[in-house]
Amino acid sequence: MRLFFILFLTLLPGFATAQNYPTHNNLFVNDFAAIISAEDEAALMQQLKDLRAEKGIEVTVLTIGSRHIYGPSDSIESFATGLFNHWGIGNAERNDGILILVARQDREMRVELGKGYNKDFDAAAGDVIDQHFLSSFRYDKYSEGIRTGTNEVIRRIAMPLAEGKERPLDADKPWDIGLIVFFGIFGSFITLFLGMAFYRRIADFFARLRRCPNCGRKGGIRRHREIIVSATRSSSGSGILTTTCNHCDYRREENYTIARISSSRSSSSSGGSSFGGGSSSGGGASGRW
Repeated sequence: MRLFFILFLTLLPGFATAQNYPTHNNLFVNDFAAIISAEDEAALMQQLKDLRAEKGIEVTVLTIGSRHIYGPSDSIESFATGLFNHWGIGNAERNDGILILVARQDREMRVELGKGYNKDFDAAAGDVIDQHFLSSFRYDKYSEGIRTGTNEVIRRIAMPLAEGKERPLDADKPWDIGLIVFFGIFGSFITLFLGMAFYRRIADFFARLRRCPNCGRKGGIRRHREIIVSATRSSSGSGILTTTCNHCDYRREENYTIARISSSRSSSSSGGSSFGGGSSSGGGASGRW
């Protein structure tokens, strides 16, 4: 009995910090961060419904305030893979599902791909993130970025696979191979020159990213979450994320959204609708802004 009690106490912290995931309301768009306009959400819903009906590919868009409110996670990559497999996105045999995840307050996003996509599609996902999602997110144009970015995910990734192609559709580039090689070599020399000239400035810049924005010291950043409105099974909640530094008087407060409470962790929720049981092995790409 004593041994059982000790084992229980050892495992208890793990149970208390178990990873949770939001429960989807529908199979296409779940805007828990409230950053997609009503017009864009309706257009995305119809577009993704048509894609599933005509091509059999499940693409789903999810926005959240922060992944940290669902428990500990090492990275946006591990959270997205776990969520993808928890929901079972995509056909179980083809594993062709796609998850577009945007964490507003974390300022990071992920396009997670099912196992059916090879490494070439990872690179295409990275290009789409850089060229279409982040270019809008940096100016707080989240609805626009999600709409245009999702269009490109469908065009360059989902549709080629649906048509039996093993490679993604290349981005539209008017340059021929000669110009690409020329500018590549020229750019390499420029990069090398600038890198040598501004090495110290660049190094100092990245070093500051790991320090307190106020006093510049490391190791003092602390984060605390306070629930303002508790989530229920019928509505989302809200809270305040406070970031402080133990070394100085730095303080920053941000609002975040708490997803509705799930009555069941089964992916067969959402009014009886469920995904096709697909899985991901971690393929895709991430972006931060």
